Amino acid sequence: MTADFLIVGQGVAGSVLAWTLDQRGCSVILADDPALPSASGVAAGIVNPLTGRKLVRTWKADELFPFLHQFYSTIEQVLGVTFFHPKNIYRPFRSLAEQQTYLDIIADPDLHQYVSNAVDNQSYSACINNPFGGLEVTQSGWVDLTELTRIIKGYFIRKNQYFEGNVSAADLAIKDDGADWKGIKINKVIFCDGVQARENALFGWLPYNPVKGQILTVAVEKYPINAIVNQGVFILPIRNGLLRIGATYSWHDLDWETTEDGRAFLESKVSSVLKIPYQIVAQQAGIRPSTKDRRPLVGMHPTQPAIGIFGGMGTKGVSLAPYLAEQFARYLLDGEELESEANISRYVSLL
Repeated sequence: MTADFLIVGQGVAGSVLAWTLDQRGCSVILADDPALPSASGVAAGIVNPLTGRKLVRTWKADELFPFLHQFYSTIEQVLGVTFFHPKNIYRPFRSLAEQQTYLDIIADPDLHQYVSNAVDNQSYSACINNPFGGLEVTQSGWVDLTELTRIIKGYFIRKNQYFEGNVSAADLAIKDDGADWKGIKINKVIFCDGVQARENALFGWLPYNPVKGQILTVAVEKYPINAIVNQGVFILPIRNGLLRIGATYSWHDLDWETTEDGRAFLESKVSSVLKIPYQIVAQQAGIRPSTKDRRPLVGMHPTQPAIGIFGGMGTKGVSLAPYLAEQFARYLLDGEELESEANISRYVSLL
C-alpha cells in the first residue's frame, strides 16, 4: 500500500493542508493523537487583518484574506456544513486622542478595504462602553475550530484515510524517496504538530517561541451585537447567550493549565468595555506555536527530503494556513517556490 502524504497533527494547520492536498487529487492519510493537547482546540479562531493598538496590517493581508474567505466558504459548500462566520470587528475608541490617532491611520488608502465607511455606534452602546465611538474592521470574522477539525476528521474517516494515535519520527523508516510507516510506503510525511514540534527529533532545532493564552466563555442574558468587539480583549459572540473573552499572552509558565491570574486579568480588561453582567462558565488555556521571528515554519527538512513541516503560525494560524497550504501544495506538486519569509531554509544554519 502507498500514499502520497502522511499529515501528522490535525489542528488547523494539519486540517487545512490535508484538505488542500486531497483536493489536488493526492492520497492523504491524516493522523492525530487525541491524547495530545492542541492549541486549535482552545483558540478563538478570529481572523483580523488589522491588529494591535496601531492597527498594523497582518503580514501579507492583501493575499491572505481574500484567499481564506474563499477557502473556508468552499469547504462549507462542498460538504454542506457551517463553521466560518464572517463578522466585522468593532474597536471602540478609548479617548478623543485615540479616536484621532486611529482616524489618521485609516486615512491610508491601502487600509480602506479593511475599514467600514459607516459605523452605527449607537447599536453598540447598550452593551459596550463607547462614548467616543469606534471603527469597524471588515474582511474579519471567526472560524469555529472545534467544528472545522471535527468536519475534516469525519471527511478523512469516511475515506478510510484517518489514523488515530501518535506518530513520531521514531516510527518512520525514512529514506530519501519516502518513508515506510506501518507497512505503508509514504512519499512525503509532513508534521503539523504545533508546539509539539519542539520535541520532534527532526525539527527540534527550529526556534519556537511559544506563547500561552487563556480565554473565558461567559453567559449573558441579552447581547444583540453580532460583531466581534476588540479593545484590549476581544468579545466574541459564539451563539445566543454565550460569549468568548480573550486572550492572555504569557511567555512563561508554559503549561496547559488555567490560572486565577489569567482569569482576573481578563475580567479586569473586559470590565472597562462590557457594560452588562455575565457569568463565567468555562476557562481554557492553550500554547500557541509562535516563532522567534513571528513567521511560519514551512518546508522540507534540509537533510531528509521526504520529511516536511507546516506550522509555527502562532496566533494567526486560521488566517495563514489556507494561503500557505496552497503555496506548499504548489511547491510539493508543481515545483513552485515557497514564500521565503516562511521557508525553514532561513534557519538551516541552526541545524
